[in-house]
Amino acid sequence: MNVCTDQLAMLVAGEGQLYSLSALAIDPRISGMVEEARAFHINSARAEEIYLMKPDLVLAGTYTARASVEMLERLGVPVLRLAPASSLADVPLRLRQIGAALGREARAAELVEAFEAGLARLAAAAPVIRPRAVGYAANGYTSGAHTLPDEMIAAAGFINIASELGIDYGGRMPLERLAMSAPDLVMSSTPYAGASRAEEVPQHPVVRAVTGGGAPVSMVSRDWACGTPLVLRAIEELVAKREALFP
Repeated sequence: MNVCTDQLAMLVAGEGQLYSLSALAIDPRISGMVEEARAFHINSARAEEIYLMKPDLVLAGTYTARASVEMLERLGVPVLRLAPASSLADVPLRLRQIGAALGREARAAELVEAFEAGLARLAAAAPVIRPRAVGYAANGYTSGAHTLPDEMIAAAGFINIASELGIDYGGRMPLERLAMSAPDLVMSSTPYAGASRAEEVPQHPVVRAVTGGGAPVSMVSRDWACGTPLVLRAIEELVAKREALFP
């Protein structure tokens, strides 16, 4: 019932164990496993439809579709709620939680070993001098200390300006503060179709001036969205940006 538990379950589950995924699992803007997800029944996170599937277990997030989750629990359906990852260390933890719930501990251990090996390779190649980067999303939102994006930025060999400025968790960074921080790299996600004032903020002339006249570097947001092993792909993409800017 949650795009992050969807992807974790697809990685860990055995043949025939997984039946249904949330609709976001097939949304390429937020899901990193769209093609794999198309093989499964898609649900709309409504309690009625999920109850009629007669599941042995429902995997959910702590914040998504809470009314549906609470109704399923009242109806006696077993539900495992997983909190969103707030650090790279949470990725192995979530894999082990899913592995234990599905009786797939060995598979989870394989994924954890591969993930930790990937992080170790990145740490071994970290630069001596770290450039400074900032994420700048809709309405000027940025992720600071104690967040998964903060640790991903650091793992890619950058200093996170939001953390440097004392922003804990996340919050809005005014354009003036962004300009005065003099970032080496400004990152943003690809705007959704249509238009909104919030998504115009990262395209503001001030941001273009800070980035040397161009738009912020667009990162693949789906790989940043969840605490799964796919965050390695996002970090490697950011490493490539760093090496291109500072060979």
